[in-house]
Order: sequence, then C-alpha cells, then structure tokens
Amino acid sequence: MTELENREDLLKRDILLLATAGVSVLNGMHFSPYFDPVFILLKPFIAGTLLSTPLVLFYLTSIFTSLMTLLIAGIPAALYERYRGLEDSNASSLGIWLACTLLLAIPSFLAMAGA
Repeated sequence: MTELENREDLLKRDILLLATAGVSVLNGMHFSPYFDPVFILLKPFIAGTLLSTPLVLFYLTSIFTSLMTLLIAGIPAALYERYRGLEDSNASSLGIWLACTLLLAIPSFLAMAGA
C-alpha cells in the first residue's frame, strides 16, 4: 500500500468516525425521544450524590444516551469485523457503524425536524 492510499484510508476512517460521533451526539440531545425515558431511569441512580443537581443530571442523561447509541450501533460492526476476521476497523465496518447509528437516530432527526 502506497503512502497516498494509506492517507486516503485514514481520512475515510476519520470522517466516518466523526460522522458517527456527531450523529450520536445529536441522538443524545434534549429533543430526542430517548431523552425523557433515560432521564427518568437515570434519576434514581444519581439521587443522593453530588451529581443530582438538575443541570448536571440533564448533561449526564445526554452523555449517557449518546454513549449508549454508540455502543448499541457498534454491535453489528463488531459482528462484521469478527465474521471477516479483521484485526483493525476498515472503512466498510465504520460505514456499518455509521449506518446503524443513523438508524437509531431517525426518531431524533424527526423530532428535530418537528415531524
């Protein structure tokens, strides 16, 4: 693999990772349909700690929802990598991860659009 092909592959992977992270962050925003149920379920676990202030709980819910989106959407990509016997992630497995993240974020995009 030449130096130019290696750079192109790295750029593709970086763009796919940034897009996946961006979609995940949008899915964790307050307008997401997943936000309120996660807020309600997370509140008893945070109660009685220093993190129980409303603003911190709001941010923790957003971060938790975003991270769970990344974890759940990464399962099909990990299964693909395992099936193919890959040592490292390539553009196709990162594309699967992005596609699954987009599927999980469809309700958030619809809520963001006001539909």
